[in-house]
Amino acid sequence: MSTPNSQSPGLPKRIWVWVRRRSQAMLSSALRGAAYAAGAGVVGLMFWWIQHKL
Repeated sequence: MSTPNSQSPGLPKRIWVWVRRRSQAMLSSALRGAAYAAGAGVVGLMFWWIQHKL
């Protein structure tokens, strides 16, 4: 029989390791997405304001 320590890590542990390894890239992508969304919102509000002023 094999001992519990000789088994490969379980799925939750493998997912946690994957997230920890890629956390910097995920944070960078989230920040970039938030910046694009904020920029698109500002541009949309500017055009809306301009249309209502005309």
